[in-house]
Amino acid sequence: MKIFVTGIAGQLGHDLLIELSGRGHEVIGSDVLPSVETPYPYVSLDITNGEAVKETLTRVNPEAVIHCAAWTAVDLAEDEDKRERVFAINAGGTRNIAAACRAIGAKMIYISTDYVFNGQGTEPWKPDCRDYAPLSVYGKSKLEGELAVAELLERYFIVRIAWVFGVNGKNFVRTMLNVGKTHDTVRVVCDQIGTPTYTPDLSRLLADMIVTDKYGYYHATNEGGYISWYEFTKEIYRQAGLKTKVLPVTTAEYGLSKATRPFNSRLDKSKLKENGFEPLPAWQDALSGFLIAIGEKK
Repeated sequence: MKIFVTGIAGQLGHDLLIELSGRGHEVIGSDVLPSVETPYPYVSLDITNGEAVKETLTRVNPEAVIHCAAWTAVDLAEDEDKRERVFAINAGGTRNIAAACRAIGAKMIYISTDYVFNGQGTEPWKPDCRDYAPLSVYGKSKLEGELAVAELLERYFIVRIAWVFGVNGKNFVRTMLNVGKTHDTVRVVCDQIGTPTYTPDLSRLLADMIVTDKYGYYHATNEGGYISWYEFTKEIYRQAGLKTKVLPVTTAEYGLSKATRPFNSRLDKSKLKENGFEPLPAWQDALSGFLIAIGEKK
């Protein structure tokens, strides 16, 4: 299958190219950068430019598109001078991709987020729940992207993820490792609950998914139970052999975020198994693999 992947300079896009190519697919990567160091065919593409998106996808003519490109700087998105750009990428850019997919008859996977919900309560969010109430500019822009895909296409997958980490880029695990090496004590939020998503594991699922016709909404994070950022940090330090003391604080006590974060990021992933997809491994095992990959664990 010929598959076009956007956002390959990011954590997920990078790993997706490796996974898809390893399965024998013809892959073409894209990002907004003029060039990206990659062994795969690459196209520089600004997804906010509708004509460029249409021309590129018509020329490449993929059978499927996996749309990973996004504005992901959640706090920065709250700045007044950044909001228009955030919506142009996450909402407008996604609409452009979906419209081009419709024109060429390609199926599409759109990577979305737990931030489309209001983050209240303690019950896991079901993938087909439509009680949208995003609390942040980022969440609102990603929801608009979801709605555009569902409006324009019939052959689509919307896959919501959370707490992403992978080798190719910045993430919470790397940040905590750096802080843990330079501080005796760290304060970490204990009242935001969810599950991490390791990009190589997610890439395997998406590669399984894209060759099927089991379309619809899915949630995909690693297994292993719901945790807080505080609990995640403790496990990071335990596995990395760091003695840094981790102090639990509430979101209110921490008080550094511009964007409102969801307290409840529990995502119900049961639909994966119901549709014959293999769930992602436990996050503890994913963390171990990541630490080995970046040389922080033997």
